[in-house]
Amino acid sequence: MDVPDGDQYMKRAFATLALTATLLPATAQANEPVSIEPVSIVATTGMIADAARQIGGELVQVQALMGAGVDPHSYRQTRSDIVATARADLVLWHGLYLESQMEGFLLELAETNTVVPVAESLSRDLLLGSEAYPDLFDPHVWMDPAIWADVVQRIEGVLSEAMPTSADVFAANAASLQTEIDGLITYSHEVLSSVPDGSRVLLTAHDAFRYFGAAYGIEVIGIQGMSTESEAGLQRMGALVDMLVARNIHAVFVESSVSDRNIRALIEGAAARGHEVVIGGELYSDAMGPDGTYEGTWIGMIDHNVTTIARALGGDVPDGGMQGLLQ
Repeated sequence: MDVPDGDQYMKRAFATLALTATLLPATAQANEPVSIEPVSIVATTGMIADAARQIGGELVQVQALMGAGVDPHSYRQTRSDIVATARADLVLWHGLYLESQMEGFLLELAETNTVVPVAESLSRDLLLGSEAYPDLFDPHVWMDPAIWADVVQRIEGVLSEAMPTSADVFAANAASLQTEIDGLITYSHEVLSSVPDGSRVLLTAHDAFRYFGAAYGIEVIGIQGMSTESEAGLQRMGALVDMLVARNIHAVFVESSVSDRNIRALIEGAAARGHEVVIGGELYSDAMGPDGTYEGTWIGMIDHNVTTIARALGGDVPDGGMQGLLQ
């Protein structure tokens, strides 16, 4: 399915946003401080909301529609979501068919509101395709920090176009976030390179870690496809049990936003063959951790995943992860 490029949405309603951010009240004196209401932003996913908060700072007020443990592939807008997005100054969504059940609503909303799919502008050279869905790309780009950095730049550009007088603030905040991303990339390469060659296999509930695997040289196997809407049949499950036994794989992973039913079925199937497999940990795939926690930020989410995977597969990782902040 073809999704319109996000640039066409930028032409709508930015004049109103710019005025909100730049005009002074008529009664204000030149030497008096002026209080400006934060621009209201609604983001579909927590990852987008986190980036918007980091870049926008006090100049924005950000609401995420999808919280911890929510699957964006199957999420449908609620009545409160419709109200919130209609009232927002700016709506940021991912695109690349991630919010597949909301896409029609978001495209319709874009006819009257400023609605931007922030991942749609990524270079197609960076994106992974799908054999099952030849017209679609894998949307899970936040799993590779180097690619997500391009989305961060896109969000900075959206905010700067909406509030040009604050562009320097957004640029400085984005640069600070980029420094954190660079540190995360360095840490990830260090700890994942310590995983033995024979153990560099990541088996999870659905195929959300392909960008992660490509970035760090990890073979990724998902029971389901890119979308949790797909189903794993008995033949697929049997083949995966055979693989676990034949390749002597002892750790698999569950995901916070996907049922663990299939993973536990694999473990039981391997046990019936006399092969012990354990859950190596719970990973954050399509949603971040709980609000108010380190894992509830994008940096913390990836730190948790990298540290959990490396430790379970036999790598050398520090206690508490990159910054010692993991629960």
